[in-house]
Amino acid sequence: MLTGQCACGALTYQMASEPIFVHCCHCSECQRQTGSAFVLNAIIETDRVTHRGPVFEHSLPTPSGKGQVMTRCNECSTVVFSKYMARQGKLTYIRVGTLDDPSACPPNVQIFTSSKQPWVTLNPDIPIFEEFYKFDEVWPEAALNRMNTAFGAT
Repeated sequence: MLTGQCACGALTYQMASEPIFVHCCHCSECQRQTGSAFVLNAIIETDRVTHRGPVFEHSLPTPSGKGQVMTRCNECSTVVFSKYMARQGKLTYIRVGTLDDPSACPPNVQIFTSSKQPWVTLNPDIPIFEEFYKFDEVWPEAALNRMNTAFGAT
C-alpha cells in the first residue's frame, strides 16, 4: 500500500494498489499549476484511494475544454489529487511528489515534451511523446484492463 500526504501533514491518503500508469507531463498548463518544469501523476482508480483530513476542490480549465477538478489540503493548499472531467471521476491522478516514497512511482511515459523546458534532459529509456498518445498503443494489457473495468467496460 502506498501512502502520502500534503505539505503540512493534515491531509493523508492511501492507495490500495500500485497505480495503473504514471505520466511525466511537460505541458505548459502543468508547468504553470505546479510552478515547476513538469508534474508526475500516478493514475489510479478513484475507488482505490482513501484520504483523511480537510480538503477543498476547485475546477480549472484544460486545453481540451473538459476541465479538471483539483483536490487540495484545506490547511496548506497543496494539490494532492486531480480528476480530469474527460475521465468522469473514475480515475484519480495523484501527484507523485506527495507520496511518502515518490521513488515508488517512476514515470512510464514522458508526455507533451514539445513544450518541455529546454534545459530538461529526457530519459531515453522512458517513452517520449511530443503531445499525448493512444492508450491502447502504449499501456500494457493489464493497465488497459484496469481502466476498462473502472469505466464498466470489459
